Amino acid sequence: MLKNAKAKLAIILIITGLVGILSIGIITIIMLRTINIENNTEIISKNILKIEIIIGIIALLYVIVSIIIGILTAKKIIEPSEKLINEAEENVKEVSMQKKQIETILLHMTDGILAFDMEGKISLINPAATRLLRIMPEDDTFDKIFGKYNINVNLEKVIYLENWTSTAQRATIGDNYIYMFFAPLRNENETPTGVIVVIQDITEHVKLDNMRKEFVADVSHELKTPITSIMGYADTLLEGDYDKETQEKFLNVIATEARRMAKLVTDLLTLSKYDNDEERTKKVEFDLGELVKKCQEKLQIEMQKKQHNAECFVTANIPTVYADKDGMERVVLNILTNSIKYTPEKGTIKMYVGYIYNDAYVKIIDNGLGIPEGDLNRIFERFYRVDKSRTREMGGTGLGLSIAKEILDKNNGSIDIKSKKDQGTEVVIRIPIKK
Repeated sequence: MLKNAKAKLAIILIITGLVGILSIGIITIIMLRTINIENNTEIISKNILKIEIIIGIIALLYVIVSIIIGILTAKKIIEPSEKLINEAEENVKEVSMQKKQIETILLHMTDGILAFDMEGKISLINPAATRLLRIMPEDDTFDKIFGKYNINVNLEKVIYLENWTSTAQRATIGDNYIYMFFAPLRNENETPTGVIVVIQDITEHVKLDNMRKEFVADVSHELKTPITSIMGYADTLLEGDYDKETQEKFLNVIATEARRMAKLVTDLLTLSKYDNDEERTKKVEFDLGELVKKCQEKLQIEMQKKQHNAECFVTANIPTVYADKDGMERVVLNILTNSIKYTPEKGTIKMYVGYIYNDAYVKIIDNGLGIPEGDLNRIFERFYRVDKSRTREMGGTGLGLSIAKEILDKNNGSIDIKSKKDQGTEVVIRIPIKK
């Protein structure tokens, strides 16, 4: 566009000058010719030719001067203007691109962003803020949004008393825990222009923190109980002279509680290793049916004590699986042990081993005490027990299913439990077959 302006300027200068020079020249020549005709003087006639030549030279010089002036004008005025316009265009493009980037970031942020002007009206909001604060169309001001949740934050205090007022708040909105940070917005002159609010969903952090506290409390309780028993029986033995039978009875209790503590510590260490990826899974090929039969044989005495009717059915030609064999044995033993513990005398335990698609599976079904439906979604939590007193009485640590799930996760497997109270439990373990 500016290049066309240069050409137009040069043409306009040349045409304007030529028109002026030629107009003056033509008028002068006409006047001289008129005088020449009237007076018929030889001198004037000769001078007309000279004047025509002079006018031609002047016109030529004007053209040259106009071109020079056009070039100088272009360099001094048009080119700097062109540079400024190009820079302005680049700046506009850059600002537009930055605006689009900011809009994209705000659109896809998981944290909410809210901005208000000095009157408390919304000047900017992203979808996350709308979702986290459940903002409705009528919630268009600072007080309406935070007032309905009884969040005690004053707009003026945030703007003018930033250093003397709390700029962070926590709130519970529905089932979510929300953290909000308030900060004043200022322009380049440090003049307040409004308030910006950053909203974060900290629900998972709060749940994890509560689980950690519960975990610490459970570990402390689980260790305190056997330690108290050991100390009590040991002090009793030290204080009196008891017969051999009583001593053996007390020592058996001490030994049982010590083994219980040792098992608890071992399970905790196992979980810690899995959490920190310190437990190396040594994957090998093995026959899952043979492993389940081996586990059944290891627990045969326990089954006979309660007169359980235990049967194992293995589908023919099951492909070998590729997993941590020791880990899988521990999983199967854990599930079978639970079935034995919570199945009454003369109950039934069925084991099925087969495969479907790319997974081999072990299905263990009993007709034991079962698990209430409300507890099924929490049974893999550490130390979670359906009946704490019953589990503790039977020697459980509440970590068996947590460890089983960790092992299966490490081996790309899965565990699914279906159960109804007083109607038994069905556990299905899946593990990939060797491809």
